[in-house]
Amino acid sequence: MFERKNTDWDNLEQTRYTLPSVLFTVWTILFRTCYIEGVTVTELIPVLQMAVGPAVLISGVGLLILTLTNRLGRVVDRGRSLASESRSTPEYKHPSRSKQLKILSRRASLLQRAIILEVLCVLFAAALIITLFFTAALELETAWLIGGLFVGAMLSLILSLVAFLQELNLSLNAFHIDIEE
Repeated sequence: MFERKNTDWDNLEQTRYTLPSVLFTVWTILFRTCYIEGVTVTELIPVLQMAVGPAVLISGVGLLILTLTNRLGRVVDRGRSLASESRSTPEYKHPSRSKQLKILSRRASLLQRAIILEVLCVLFAAALIITLFFTAALELETAWLIGGLFVGAMLSLILSLVAFLQELNLSLNAFHIDIEE
């Protein structure tokens, strides 16, 4: 179907495929599929317009992931600092240290859960974009799949934000413990 010039097909393991050549091949396959099925560019424009929403969702959730990973890094650093202090000083001088370490451990778990759910949201949104394109290109009726991917993305985003709110509350609890000392 596709020919590559200057390629020894007997030694495929020695052939180097670069990202642009792979993307070009995928694009060519998709274009030929659309062309064979009779889909025109004007028919694809509404599909691309529909795909903008999930693409913006991916961008926004990416910023949330960045925020959460920064918070997770700070929690881990603070936990390591408290753990090393607890090894060097006796517990009776700082009785709330073990309580703070437990809160930090819980915060790290909540942040991990939130990050996993946000990554899942991005995966759902990416699959939604691909599904929108293929359903239009191949003239398939998969409203249930599109709806399911959208609901999955929104549910994982909501659950991620709930975990983030729980982590914020724990952060304030730890702050109050610091103030009381």
